[in-house]
Amino acid sequence: MSAEDRAQEALWLRWRSVAELYHAFFTGLILTVVTRRSSADAAEFNFRLFRRQQQERFLPGLKKLGIDHLPPAVAAAQYHYLSNWIGGVHVEYMYESDRKAWIRYPPPRWAWKGAAICGVPGEVSKAMLRGWHANNGAALGDLRLGFVCTKQTVDGQDGLEGYYYQYDRPLELDQRLVFARDQEAPLFDAATAPALPVAQWPKPRLEKAYRNYAMEYVRTAAPVMVQLFGPEEGGHLLHLTGKLIGMQYFDEVAEALSQRHGGAREFGAFLRALFEAQDDIAETSSSEGSVEIRQLSWKLMDDVVDYHPACARVLEGLLAGLAAGCGRHVPVRLSAGTAGRPPFVWSIG
Repeated sequence: MSAEDRAQEALWLRWRSVAELYHAFFTGLILTVVTRRSSADAAEFNFRLFRRQQQERFLPGLKKLGIDHLPPAVAAAQYHYLSNWIGGVHVEYMYESDRKAWIRYPPPRWAWKGAAICGVPGEVSKAMLRGWHANNGAALGDLRLGFVCTKQTVDGQDGLEGYYYQYDRPLELDQRLVFARDQEAPLFDAATAPALPVAQWPKPRLEKAYRNYAMEYVRTAAPVMVQLFGPEEGGHLLHLTGKLIGMQYFDEVAEALSQRHGGAREFGAFLRALFEAQDDIAETSSSEGSVEIRQLSWKLMDDVVDYHPACARVLEGLLAGLAAGCGRHVPVRLSAGTAGRPPFVWSIG
């Protein structure tokens, strides 16, 4: 392997470590709301999160994937197959007809990684289906399109699965998601599944999309959390989740970023590497026993129209947790710019 290839592989490893960090933040946020508030609140939060993503990403995503010309049921199912495959999600697609196409998420579930699935109530999983899958027909302008869920992993079944079906009549709101537990998806055949055109989706683009897929969940979740629970409570939940996840994941991320445990200087180097892996611009200055990092951009939240300063609690909590994972007694203080946006000044030590 050439030096250039090794550098490329190292970059992709850094991107993947960022993806795992934000993936964990998203899963942890759901569990935080379940345990600190209620299952009902977690379901409402999950519904709003996935509805927001669906409204922002579904139609543009169909065009980007080159499948916007397909029949509604087929286009909807192929979108979930291809977009989730890009993000590293276990997913299957089975075509039956132009009016009926299956989507299946076999175990292990990406959203509820590892033991986290034991803390996710069924109503939270249903809220995701209500927020996204049940609204694809409305987004496509075809109210005959609904989603039939046949299994849910969180209920102890062997996957989350169901099919898009185009009925002969327009569906009322409560008819767009129904459950049919007596049915089961056909077997998946990878040879007949849709695939991305290699020329348009080379390895570097796929690796960056893999990172962005996980980060997108946090980009969506933060403003939803603040709008739903208010800046004080929503900000608290974002900060708490970030701190817990940061403490748990420092070792894993630091290894990928070629960083190590230590004090303020070591954490400052880690933080610069993390910002770089997120495509953010930062400058460092240091003095004896302390480091200051000026974060000039936060691309994740750049175009969020309803951004609130409390959204910055995501980073504030995450960095506090990562600092605790780096070493004991490594304080991190944030000074934000106008309206709680960058530049962010991080004082370490």
